[in-house]
Amino acid sequence: MFDHITPVILSGGSGTRLWPLSRSKLPKQFLKLFGDKSLFQSTVERVAPRYGFRPPLVISNTDHRFLVNEALAQAGVGAEGILLEPFGRNTAPAAALAALMVAENNPGALLLIMPSDHVILDMAGFHKAVETAASAAAQGYLCCFGMTPDAPETGYGYIAGGDPLDGATGAYVIESFREKPDVQTARRYLEDGKYSWNSGMFLFRADTLLQAMEEYQKPMLDALRAVMGALTNDLDFLRLDPDLFAAVPSDSIDYAIMEKTGRAAIVPAEFGWSDLGSFSSLWAVEDKDEHGNVTVGDVMMEDCRDCLVHGGDRLVTALGIQDLIIVATDDAILVSDKNRDQDVKRIVSRIKAAEREEADLHTTVYRPWGSYRSITVGGRYQVKEITVYPGKRLSLQMHHHRAEHWVIVSGTAMVTRDDETVLMKEDESIYLPLGCRHRLENPGKTPLTLIEVQTGSYLGEDDIVRFDDDFGRTPQKT
Repeated sequence: MFDHITPVILSGGSGTRLWPLSRSKLPKQFLKLFGDKSLFQSTVERVAPRYGFRPPLVISNTDHRFLVNEALAQAGVGAEGILLEPFGRNTAPAAALAALMVAENNPGALLLIMPSDHVILDMAGFHKAVETAASAAAQGYLCCFGMTPDAPETGYGYIAGGDPLDGATGAYVIESFREKPDVQTARRYLEDGKYSWNSGMFLFRADTLLQAMEEYQKPMLDALRAVMGALTNDLDFLRLDPDLFAAVPSDSIDYAIMEKTGRAAIVPAEFGWSDLGSFSSLWAVEDKDEHGNVTVGDVMMEDCRDCLVHGGDRLVTALGIQDLIIVATDDAILVSDKNRDQDVKRIVSRIKAAEREEADLHTTVYRPWGSYRSITVGGRYQVKEITVYPGKRLSLQMHHHRAEHWVIVSGTAMVTRDDETVLMKEDESIYLPLGCRHRLENPGKTPLTLIEVQTGSYLGEDDIVRFDDDFGRTPQKT
């Protein structure tokens, strides 16, 4: 049914308004915020080949490349390609890059542009809206998906629909775009009935977008053609040249194309959509108790109303509060008025300005081979919990300033220490002196977990010299 549609999944966001859950190195699209799957994985499965779609094209940040690969593997979906942006340039260049790639072999192919961090509850309703938009796009329209508003929301832009399109029942010519309004204006839009929230999802033919780019954004398109001519392969990824990409203007599809073209159309829809752009939007889609509270993790509440409390693995208690957001992680706690949650990014800006690692990293850090979690750090020691995926191995490496002691907690480990290789099981341990070449591998079918105790004069992650690596990482680069 959708075999002429290539999903283009945009995964470059950082989700700063969901800090401290979302961090720059592990942004919200890779978190399990709603259900037992990450938002990225749910997005991929929504447009999987089993529904008739073509394999997706993913555009991501370089830092998140292995998170993308792992999420695709968990979804059981192979990508048409994974394009790595060295830095963000907004949605217009990303969509145009996808169009240039697809148009090489099929100029008339349809592209479904989707952020990777949205929630869609009604799959059938979503697919029906895609069918409608595909009918309009086949006629040369650039379609966006508008969400029927149910509240005077000030966090979204609005789109006014006009006359219906011939031959695409349910699609309308776009009359106007509106910036994020104040509350009074949002109420007026809600009462009017012709306005929809701008979802940030689009569907159009590749050649239609490129024609519009040629007309309205020719310098951007020319710069992107130069970028495409210098793509390089790196394992499963396609890398963009940083110098050439820096010359590409940054702009959104809305400003660059949709507000200028006379071929813009909208498909108003209701399919349980949320962009999860704030904690109040997370509160809105989650199940609530009889007092309107949403709790996640180990939480106890007494006489509280309309709150969101995210406790994670630690006990969080609340008494006599209303309309508050409380989010606790291993290394940070956020307390906010629910009506001020759009301003969380201001707190993140201050954390970044102070050069604190809490803006970027969790205590659990994900790597292509698994993850590690810092348990405690002292003057000359650090204790970590390390998890290695089945069949994966770390690089062959050495350290100049630290020794390590490994204790196997669960699973089986294949340990290389200089010229010897040792198979280790639960409750066994091994010492790795400073300067020795070593490697950790999980040869089993279940995750390997171990405790690592580091001792030495310097314990930073940059004290790694790599001699061999399965993931193409260069020496001294983590």
